[in-house]
Amino acid sequence: MTHIRIVTDSTADIPLALRQELNIEMVPLKIHFGDEQFLDAVTLRSEEFYPKLTSSPHFPRTSQPSPAEFLDLYQSLLEEPNTEIISIHLSSALSGTYQSALLASTMLEESAGKVHVVDSRSASYGIGALVVAAAKAAQAGQSAAEIIELVQTIRENFYIYFLVDTLEFLQKGGRIGKASALFGSLLNIKPILSIDGEGEVAATDKVRGQKKAIARILELLAADVPNRRIPSLHIAHANNLEGAELLREVITQQFEVQHVDYITLGPVIGAHAGPGTIAAFVRAV
Repeated sequence: MTHIRIVTDSTADIPLALRQELNIEMVPLKIHFGDEQFLDAVTLRSEEFYPKLTSSPHFPRTSQPSPAEFLDLYQSLLEEPNTEIISIHLSSALSGTYQSALLASTMLEESAGKVHVVDSRSASYGIGALVVAAAKAAQAGQSAAEIIELVQTIRENFYIYFLVDTLEFLQKGGRIGKASALFGSLLNIKPILSIDGEGEVAATDKVRGQKKAIARILELLAADVPNRRIPSLHIAHANNLEGAELLREVITQQFEVQHVDYITLGPVIGAHAGPGTIAAFVRAV
């Protein structure tokens, strides 16, 4: 019987306890403050990152794992007989992480075809939800083909909306994508951003004030999920629990939500989204 192992990267923002419970392997991205380098979610966690973000004179930079880092992990996992790997990663439109993993998979000459690298076309818990579902399916004994089909189905029925306090971090980090048209907005305009089908950051709308922006997100979700049933809702925030709680409250009042949880955006995602960001990750199947 084939044993399926699930691999992801640190931008999936899956809590450590859940990764351990589901036996998920994680390769960290790196975050740099000047000459200091940290491993995302390993040597720098969210509770340490946000104070450092506001106190450091350096704007944070991020970098992807090398193919060698993925190769080392893949080889280690494949030492166990009858093992296959499904490796799910940050959108290839936002980072070279997926390409590093894909390149590593081609270096496994003796294990060709045993590593399946999947582009999440997403970020943060948009990846995390796919990875967690894959890990649960692997534990249930599903095949690699069945798990990949499940991941693709969830990916096509997944909606993300996030509000950032400022576009400065996305712009400086080079991840502004299709939201660049929002520059020059008036004071207190809150951009509603999403990640489109190509995995790029895209502007959905812009509304004056947080409460009106959240109300607009409800309208968008009502169009996305007309039956108003949400199997899984994850509310994420970048050091803004109050805003996250407000977003959760209004969504759960208007929709039938089966499962809801909070996620803190990790250092790499937080470095690009910026402090104060809140986000809704909605799995509709």
